[in-house]
Amino acid sequence: MQRKVFWPLVLAFAAVKLGVHLYVSDSYGWFRDELYFLACGRHLDWGYVDHPPLVALMARLGELFGDSLRAFRLPVSIAGALRVMMAGVLAARLGGGRKAQALACVTVLLTPMYLGMDSILSMNPFEHLFWLACLLVVIEIANGASEKWWLLFGVSAGLALQTKHSIVFLAFGLGVAMVLTPLRRSLAKPWIWLGAGIALLIFLPNLIWQVQHGFPTLELLRNVKETGKNVVMAPLPFIVQQVMMLNPFLAPVWIAGLIWLFFQRTYRALAITYVVVLITFIALEAKNYYVAPIYPMLFAAGAVWWGQRRWTAVTAFTMVIAGGLISAPLVLPILRPERYLAYQKELGVKQHRSEVSHTSDMPQLFADQFGWEEMVREVARIYHALPVEQRAKTAIFGSNYGQAAAIDFYGPKYGLPPAISGHQNYYLWGPRQYTGESMIVIAASIVRTRPLYESIEVAGQRFHPTAIPDENGPIFLTRTKRPLREIWSNYKYWR
Repeated sequence: MQRKVFWPLVLAFAAVKLGVHLYVSDSYGWFRDELYFLACGRHLDWGYVDHPPLVALMARLGELFGDSLRAFRLPVSIAGALRVMMAGVLAARLGGGRKAQALACVTVLLTPMYLGMDSILSMNPFEHLFWLACLLVVIEIANGASEKWWLLFGVSAGLALQTKHSIVFLAFGLGVAMVLTPLRRSLAKPWIWLGAGIALLIFLPNLIWQVQHGFPTLELLRNVKETGKNVVMAPLPFIVQQVMMLNPFLAPVWIAGLIWLFFQRTYRALAITYVVVLITFIALEAKNYYVAPIYPMLFAAGAVWWGQRRWTAVTAFTMVIAGGLISAPLVLPILRPERYLAYQKELGVKQHRSEVSHTSDMPQLFADQFGWEEMVREVARIYHALPVEQRAKTAIFGSNYGQAAAIDFYGPKYGLPPAISGHQNYYLWGPRQYTGESMIVIAASIVRTRPLYESIEVAGQRFHPTAIPDENGPIFLTRTKRPLREIWSNYKYWR
């Protein structure tokens, strides 16, 4: 039996979540991807090699606030608060009273994955909101609401596709679940198909961009798989990582939710959807956090079960709060790096790597917020030491989008021109006016492109003790054998 949302309670937890992120959002520095999204925001388009357009638009709007990290990250802070609110709403629509709504909110608030994710600007928090909006539609229809709710599903799914394409896996899982449950009745009515049409219409500009550019996102995904960039896990380790990334103390809540949903004829489709999504991502050798958007729904369902009796509710609150407070310093930037490493060691926690190349003792989420301005400062030293006539024709080349985007962000402060790169969307932006007769190349290794150069000399070094180790290394001064535009395709690096 669905209950009313107790808004004062739900909004209070959402406000706490917002306050936490406003407090910590400028503790470290700019994250690698944030710098890249800023660069994409200066080249607004309907698509990019590695993401749809919404996050670039968010970054462009965030740039209006200048160099304020807190203001730049405000949209994701708000999105995180809305996720907490949605957890309470879902718990109410699944039949949970005040205890269940409070437990759902506090569980999602203290989930380590979400605490870390909501501390930087990325597409993930927005993706989660659109997933949850779609799941809320399914719950409402399962509760007997009008089939016209599928139109809202279409709007949410379409916006999700402009955020991150992974919503197709939720749609696939839900489609399987509908065939296997009484929700199949919706397939015989027009509203779900009209909703699908709305989603396609909203997605159409990005789809056209993909067609015009030869489906670069698919090419990128193929390259990632073929080069073994990501850490691939067998099914059992993948499932274990679901427990670990969400905090083992919180596992009894979402696991109980999954089981409870299976035994509810009205909501069984939700449980089947989760299982299909999980199996699909395992089969595709996806990163473990790709399943993260669906867990607030399971937390809400688990909160309904745990909240049915006083003693179970007290037990669940105790587990969640204790586990959440212990893990919070591991995912929020509230400790200095040396203290973070000491705390991590004291807990005996080992960082899980989602990509093979990330070998830092700090998690990538933190390590990639250090060293960028120091790198730009060293590049500026090299650049300004060149003769004036050479400086005017010298390109600054970043071997990845983080390096190039850092030059674009910090460079004006140090009198540097915009950077070029062959990585992701920088490749499509091309070499601009540069000929290659003088290039400052930032790279840990220059092996891949060495045959392109007539001369190579080490001009400087970059180092930061907390940064990703791959970002420490030499900076080269080079000259290409042929004009840069003629050999630009050799710099393409989509992975």
